[in-house]
Amino acid sequence: MSLGLNLSFCVKRWVTPALWAPLVASLGVRRVQLTYDLVDPLWPDDLLDDLARAVRDEAGARGIEVHSAFIGLAHYTYNQLLHPEPRVRDAAERWMARAYRFAARAGIAGVGGPVGAMAAAPDGREPEAVGERDYADLVRRLRRLAEIASAEGLTELYAEPTPLRREWPFSIAQAERLSADLAGSAVPWRYCLDWGHATMAPAYGERDASLEPWLTRLKEHVGVIHLQQTDGILDRHWDFTEAGIVDPMEAARLHERAGLADVPVFLEVFYPFEMTDAEVLDRIRRTCAILEPAFPSAAPR
Repeated sequence: MSLGLNLSFCVKRWVTPALWAPLVASLGVRRVQLTYDLVDPLWPDDLLDDLARAVRDEAGARGIEVHSAFIGLAHYTYNQLLHPEPRVRDAAERWMARAYRFAARAGIAGVGGPVGAMAAAPDGREPEAVGERDYADLVRRLRRLAEIASAEGLTELYAEPTPLRREWPFSIAQAERLSADLAGSAVPWRYCLDWGHATMAPAYGERDASLEPWLTRLKEHVGVIHLQQTDGILDRHWDFTEAGIVDPMEAARLHERAGLADVPVFLEVFYPFEMTDAEVLDRIRRTCAILEPAFPSAAPR
């Protein structure tokens, strides 16, 4: 149950493989998750091909596995496959196809992230679920994306549930339905579960805000787990130098009890761009040390 790092902490700082790969190695970590906040899949092919080669070379030279790539914050803001304008959904599909192309060339086997968000209603009232027509369209698009991913040579895709009612899936029941409707897709769709999402009490209520039922009920469909420190009020993505509700040892024990000890775990934290680079480095190093007893690194320190 070793710790991996989502490269979210590198955004606007250590932005090339030549910068982030030696930094990751110095932390004693040997598995990372690329974020597309570092690489825009719509950049020109020749540039993307050079960057993909750099990812392979720099990570490979240091024994770092680039396990998967996630969409990051920038693309997440566009509502993607549930935008009310169908042409935006088409554009989001093309963006994902380009993301798959880059991943394949970089030697990355899986890509994921939240899949879409409905627009807000004029009166601010949030629906309980996506409308059936929009849901059917979402399933068609996800199946089509699996075919594209398969053609590129990818082996797994990930959908990330979020604590927003306008996104899908918002609940365990919705996730179970989506898994059933995506069964047999060209590349399997699995879930990335996040400790800061399922534990958000304003979204799920004080009694039900827990990752445990997500892990146990969706066990066979869980492909990745995101770890963060949070307060259960908002989706904080704090590091573990902050006080919060997530206890690393308890988290590790829960993963094991759920039979998911072999599922990759990635620390996913975000820092204000105004924070100094030295402070970010210090906090990441201290966080890795704090997490070491629960999630041992894959490399000697």
